[in-house]
Amino acid sequence: MGLEQAWYRNSRWLKLLRPLETLFCAIARRRRKAFQKGRRASWTAPVPVVVVGNISVGGTGKSPLVLFLIEQLRQRGYKPGVISRGYRAAPPTTPYFVTAASTSVEAGDEPLMIVRRTGVPLVISPDRVAAAKLLLEQTACDLIISDDGLQHYALNRSVEIAVIDGVRGFGNGRCLPEGPLREPVARLDEVDLIVVNGASPEQWLQNSYLEKSFTMTLQPGELVRLGDDKHVAADEWSESRQVNAVAAIGNPKRFSATLEALDFSVTFNSFPDHHAYVEKDFNFQQDGPLIMTEKDAVKCDHIALHNTWYLQVNAVLEQGFAIQLEALLNDLAPSVNATE
Repeated sequence: MGLEQAWYRNSRWLKLLRPLETLFCAIARRRRKAFQKGRRASWTAPVPVVVVGNISVGGTGKSPLVLFLIEQLRQRGYKPGVISRGYRAAPPTTPYFVTAASTSVEAGDEPLMIVRRTGVPLVISPDRVAAAKLLLEQTACDLIISDDGLQHYALNRSVEIAVIDGVRGFGNGRCLPEGPLREPVARLDEVDLIVVNGASPEQWLQNSYLEKSFTMTLQPGELVRLGDDKHVAADEWSESRQVNAVAAIGNPKRFSATLEALDFSVTFNSFPDHHAYVEKDFNFQQDGPLIMTEKDAVKCDHIALHNTWYLQVNAVLEQGFAIQLEALLNDLAPSVNATE
């Protein structure tokens, strides 16, 4: 059994890692206090900074929420930009501006997907402060969204949004390496908004968190064909319903279940999150269309694939989320006129 499976099955042998968890928590706590008390330098941007992160490792649904935020903030008159670590990216320089012409090797899969979907200005760097400064120097953005970075305390933030996987929750509730948590659940006391992906907040959160907690659902959008960008609604699909599918995301079973709910009969192959695809990954025993996630699709520019589609997924949140976010931004940055 792998470590990740053990976390979510609450395996007893994980208690052997308790001393390491204690050490991890002590180091993380000391590091955070150093920033809070000014012993380590932190930087405040001249525009609001909205951090979208989580307290657990693995995929929770941050990228769909970032896409949602970009759209919502634009509708309210903001000009958002995005910064990201660029996990597993190998850019020619750092910080690095991601464009639609970038490769997934240079940019990382999630940043490239966000840019190709929205056209938002986006900079990647392990140093979020450097990324934010370059973004502000070279664009007219008046708000920064940090994709991940909840634990990157060198960058001060105006609003913190924590995303929770509504299927897996907090696992055994322990911190690394005994459990999946980067910080204890009590860290949620300090965030401004909590988004639970795919479940009601009551399932995972105590009552004191519920006023700032909202359910997010991921709804399938259109299918888009690689090569010519043809868009087709799932109910207008004219190809065979017997399809092959791949996913290299934090919770690949969710993608398979989504396709089945759309009445596809799926032969499914899953890969580790952020997997770099090679041609042999697509050797299926049966013929038929191939469907993948949008995040997977940006990693396949170098592979000749026939009759291959990706499924767009859109985040839908309770109406109160956008209202609370706007109120927080108005309170924290009243001088920013988002209606101009």
